[in-house]
Amino acid sequence: MRELGEFGLIARMNAGRAQAPDVVLGPGDDAAVIAAPAGRYVVSADMLIQDRHFRLDWSSPREIGAKAIAQNAADVVAMGSAPSAFLVSLGCPADTTVEFIDGLVEGLWAEAGRAGGSIAGGDVVSAPLLVISVTAFGDPAGRPPVLRSGARPGDIVAVAGRLGWSAAGLAILSAGLDCESCPELVAAHRLPCPPYEAVLDLPRGTAVTAMTDVSDGLLADIGHIAESSGVAIDLDTGSVRDETLDHAAKLVDADPLAWALTGGEDHAFAATFAAGQQLPDGWRRVGRVGAGAGVTVDGRGWTGLVGWESFTGGG
Repeated sequence: MRELGEFGLIARMNAGRAQAPDVVLGPGDDAAVIAAPAGRYVVSADMLIQDRHFRLDWSSPREIGAKAIAQNAADVVAMGSAPSAFLVSLGCPADTTVEFIDGLVEGLWAEAGRAGGSIAGGDVVSAPLLVISVTAFGDPAGRPPVLRSGARPGDIVAVAGRLGWSAAGLAILSAGLDCESCPELVAAHRLPCPPYEAVLDLPRGTAVTAMTDVSDGLLADIGHIAESSGVAIDLDTGSVRDETLDHAAKLVDADPLAWALTGGEDHAFAATFAAGQQLPDGWRRVGRVGAGAGVTVDGRGWTGLVGWESFTGGG
């Protein structure tokens, strides 16, 4: 990077790339221009810090780049909006190789495209560690945003996506075990795959009353819905359990149910649907909304950690 320089890097990052339809003006000027077809757009921002959110000996540059986009795109989609553009700011040591940056950028663009958007701009700066900051923009397509505060007693709680896979993969890596013992779980930790289509392809008229991205763990994130909505939510372990986690749990002497309930970085989607309606494709029922407050599991309180917390690493 020392030899390539800031503007050389920016040019290399964007060479031959095509912008998404809502990006009116991409990199090259002082700022990007992004269309807001609905007269407004949804915005979210997040950061990844080397050795906190990823390790260079565990993940490839492409996986790191894609993960940075995925966790931001999932936040936008959880509001019921389609990702349209991403601003990416990158800090890296001056001796970072061009090949590493090429892989990182490939991952950024690949996941941005999978989500339906493109990289509209950003910034680069020298830093002692690799730092990636992403701002995501989403088009609500004329629909009101889906908030955490709309759940009502009687609603169905449902999930789209995998639960606990990333936590299981992290446990395998942390234990120094052969990654081939559970390759799909390790892959899920290195690169989450939010099921964007489960939200973006919901039929018009589907009564989604509340929704969230499961980034910190199902208990933690569904707890935000319960608190914001002023309701009680009870989760059914029979619906949450995933047999795929059982083998990994035996290898590291862990509880697979705890992974499914409290593991972070899966970037699944959890939502509440109005009672009486059939769940759309890609969604499975995992609980119900009742009167009261808080979250229970099979009618009982959960003891122990409930999910990821940025300043402690626990819940």
